[in-house]
Amino acid sequence: MRHESWSTPGEPPGHFEWGPTGTERLARPGSIVVVIDVLRFTTAVGAVVDRGAIAYPYRWKDETARAFADSLGAHLVDGPDAAGISLSPTALLNRATLDAVVLPSPNGSTCSVLAAERGAVVVAACLRNAPAVAQYLAATSLPVSVIACGERWPDGTLRPSLEDLLGAGAVLANLGGDLSPEARSAAAAWEDAKDTVADALVRCASGRELVERGFRHDVEYASVYGVSDVVPVLVDGAFRRVEIVSTR
Repeated sequence: MRHESWSTPGEPPGHFEWGPTGTERLARPGSIVVVIDVLRFTTAVGAVVDRGAIAYPYRWKDETARAFADSLGAHLVDGPDAAGISLSPTALLNRATLDAVVLPSPNGSTCSVLAAERGAVVVAACLRNAPAVAQYLAATSLPVSVIACGERWPDGTLRPSLEDLLGAGAVLANLGGDLSPEARSAAAAWEDAKDTVADALVRCASGRELVERGFRHDVEYASVYGVSDVVPVLVDGAFRRVEIVSTR
């Protein structure tokens, strides 16, 4: 079956898809792509922007990342648990000084770059800012695609992840309106799990992995819902805070 680069006529404007392939299929000029990578990329982006800094997404394992960061005078995250600066959202939030950071990652960062290359407006969402992101989306008339970035199996293929399904569902449930069947199902998953989301994130595969590596505090931070009004939007290559225009 041939897949078009965008929805077919008559399809609803609110879509839900997975990973880089879903991003490539749905991103286009005149659309918004909401990237969800709860553990930990988009939660880390939210932490950076929340403290007044900016975050540059970058492709994973790209040898030019160091030179790119140096050219901007930005800090580079060069590993998931780097000694100097890491993808840990709590570490980024509490770092003494931070103006700009380059955040390569195999999932959220890669999907952000792919969406931007195709001309879409790119927004970073997580559980902490899901209602604020939905309010931002509601103030536009552009078609919206919510991308759950997922994780990777050892062979590099996509592993759908519970935390990103719930993060996407949280945005979509708040957005409402005309949603695709996949988007409605993601929203329903969130409604079913929202009262126990903290326990779900600690016990899911990605959460257990981070807990075992000593990052339970990051999982707990990422599981808090609706406490941030920060909406990071990719502008001139970096996620920056935008003001929400109320629809009331």
